[in-house]
Amino acid sequence: MQQNSINSRFIAPTEWQPGLFAEPGFFSALAAIFPLAQQADFPSPQLLTEWLHQHTALQDWSFVDSTKLDQDGRYYEDFIYQSQQIPLRLNSWHDLFGALIWCLFPNSKQLMNQLHVAQIQQFGSKERTKLRHKLTLLDECGVILCIRPSQGFLLDLLRGHQWLDAFYQHKEWWAGLNPMIFGHANYEMATRPFIGLTGKLWCIEVPEQTELPQGVKGYNFVDELLVKQLVQPELLLDTQQLSPLPLLGVPGWYKGQEQAFYADTSYFRPKRQKAESSEQQQGIKHDKNTSSG
Repeated sequence: MQQNSINSRFIAPTEWQPGLFAEPGFFSALAAIFPLAQQADFPSPQLLTEWLHQHTALQDWSFVDSTKLDQDGRYYEDFIYQSQQIPLRLNSWHDLFGALIWCLFPNSKQLMNQLHVAQIQQFGSKERTKLRHKLTLLDECGVILCIRPSQGFLLDLLRGHQWLDAFYQHKEWWAGLNPMIFGHANYEMATRPFIGLTGKLWCIEVPEQTELPQGVKGYNFVDELLVKQLVQPELLLDTQQLSPLPLLGVPGWYKGQEQAFYADTSYFRPKRQKAESSEQQQGIKHDKNTSSG
């Protein structure tokens, strides 16, 4: 994988690259479920629909060429909700990974579509509500981490931006964590990884004795847990959720993860300190008192 500079504007490859799925790392979980390394070109909507039916209960759903949406005229979320068809741009990394996430998290994706539509019906589609903004962040950039009580210290380190401790000093813990990428934009940008590639951490707390299944069963298990959270708006709006996660720092997801790698504070940024001046504190209090959210 070629590393770009932090200031580079990301542009996805234009050609199909099956080699991405033939080596261990960021795409290993996808390659273990879908025969992506064996494809000669981008999977078609028809093939992706076959995979959707193979792995989910959405037997009446399908992926379709996005030109059908263009001709239809309905809003994207409304089109999906009403037709049970998911538009895809052909030869698009972004939409390919979006389709694969539908195959892995069908219940969560369907519920998120329903939540978007409910918000649109109540508030209109011109501007995204706070809830829709959170849904979009999770949809594009989310990384799900199931945390047992004994692993809570790792969550504290991650949310505290103690990256060296979380990723390097305690890297042996990550083998049992099995973080799952939910945001399809994460996958798209990882086709050309760059210093600065950052996802959003979504934590699901599970009992200490919980054993996460492997492969598709593991995704099914986490999908059901995520659905139980998404039906609770207060959890979706929790300010501790969707905290920054430097994706190239996750053990096993990138090459060259030596101690010096984590010393790059332009990427592994320390947590921003809260302002302590009385003027700033008064501003914070004023914001809280006048906020409608």
